Amino acid sequence: MNRTTLHRRSILLTTALAAIFSATPAFLLAQSSSSQDRPKPKPNTDTATQNAPDQPVWDPLRAERDLQVGEFYLHKGDLDAAIDRFQDAALAKPGYAIPFRFLGEAQEKKGLKRDAIQSYTRYLDLYPHAEDKEKIEKKIEKLRSEVAKSKKKT
Repeated sequence: MNRTTLHRRSILLTTALAAIFSATPAFLLAQSSSSQDRPKPKPNTDTATQNAPDQPVWDPLRAERDLQVGEFYLHKGDLDAAIDRFQDAALAKPGYAIPFRFLGEAQEKKGLKRDAIQSYTRYLDLYPHAEDKEKIEKKIEKLRSEVAKSKKKT
């Protein structure tokens, strides 16, 4: 096809489209006149938006971001903020093991030994072939012995 033929076709197409979109169909005109006769719709009484959670349950991107921010807080020493972020990451991506490892670490540093045992155990349940499995198992045994010693003292 040469340039002249293409140019003619584009002019024809443009003209046809302009004619199609500029014409007002008769059924639209009929609807606009009869819309005054129709009763007004009832207001929406659906309360689903009021009961909906503010965050979606499954949000892997949010989970990754929470992990990054939690690690920042952990290294900074703000253990409460780190624990909150790791818990949020675990909620945003259920079945993801990594938040539980970091959560256990933060809880261990804060002295929440029983919580740390639960978090480390959950990490190993979700990720049974973890590279650091032996290290985590040693931490769990150490924490269990510390919890047992604290029970004997009281």
